[in-house]
Parts: sequence; C-alpha cells; structure tokens
Amino acid sequence: MEDSRIVALYWDRDESALAESERKYGGYCRAIALDILNSREDAAECVNDTWLRAWEAMPPRRPSRLDTFLGKLTRNLSLDRWRALRAQKRGGGQVELALHELEECLPSARRPEREVEAAELAESLNRFLEALPREKRVLFVQRYWYLRPVEELAALHGMRKNTAASTLFRLRAQLRDHLEREGFTV
Repeated sequence: MEDSRIVALYWDRDESALAESERKYGGYCRAIALDILNSREDAAECVNDTWLRAWEAMPPRRPSRLDTFLGKLTRNLSLDRWRALRAQKRGGGQVELALHELEECLPSARRPEREVEAAELAESLNRFLEALPREKRVLFVQRYWYLRPVEELAALHGMRKNTAASTLFRLRAQLRDHLEREGFTV
C-alpha cells in the first residue's frame, strides 16, 4: 500500500493503518530499535509504541515521508528506553559509545536559545552531510543515526574495522571544523 494511503487511514482513524504500518515498515523499525537496544523484546515494545505514537500524532500531523517519520519515532522511543535501562543498569554499549563520540564535536545543548540553535545546527549538519561523498555520508548516518557498530559498518562497506573507525574519526573532525566555521561553539 502506498504511504499516502496509509497516512489517510490514520487520518480517517481507521485501525487498519496500524496493520499496514507494521506490514510495510515493521522490519525497518525493528532493525532501528534492535540496533539501539540489543534486545528483541525491548525492540518489539518500542515498535508497538511507534504505532501508538503515530496514531496519536496523525492528525494533526501529516508526514510527507512516512518511512522517515516512523523511523524517527522508533529511534526516539528506543533511545528513551535505552536511557531508562542504562539508568537502571549503568551498562555501556554501542549507543553510549556512538553518542559519546559525537559529543566531542557538537555544541553544548545547555543554553537558553537551545531551540533556535538546534534548528540552525540541524541545517548546518544537513549542509555538511550533503557535501560528503555518498559512501562517507552513508557511513556517517549509519553510525550516528542508526547507531550501528563499527564492526558491522566495516563489513557492510567492505573495509577493515580500523579503516572504518579512522574514517569516522576524520568525519567527526571535519564536522567539528565545519560547525566551528559556521559559528557554533564546540
């Protein structure tokens, strides 16, 4: 079923929207949640919560890209669950490592003008990503959006783990330089 039709089902409050979302995007959303949580049970709960959040968000929102909308909901729910589990267990994993790596090149979020700066930062990050060659952009997004382990990325991109890690290191340095040139305090 086309995305526009699935969105229309949500707007019509037709519960078949949930089944169609699961059918078309369930695997995609589960992969996002599983990469973050490393637990099939927790990932399944986050995906179920994704459908509920989508139901609550539409209307009034009408996403132009349903895959991106559902993926973002899943990612945010999974990160929230990961933080809650981490607070309970104080364990470390890929999510913590990837987020820590990015902390070194992103500006602090603890300022009053946070929302305006967040939008400007998003625009700057998009400009940075658009300027990268496709392979490096995909590697960056897979690591820092989908939070995939470096070992997995190396295998996916046909490179050694050290090559993938050093490429990501250089990309973070380029991002830091880009953001500083655009006036962000890193």
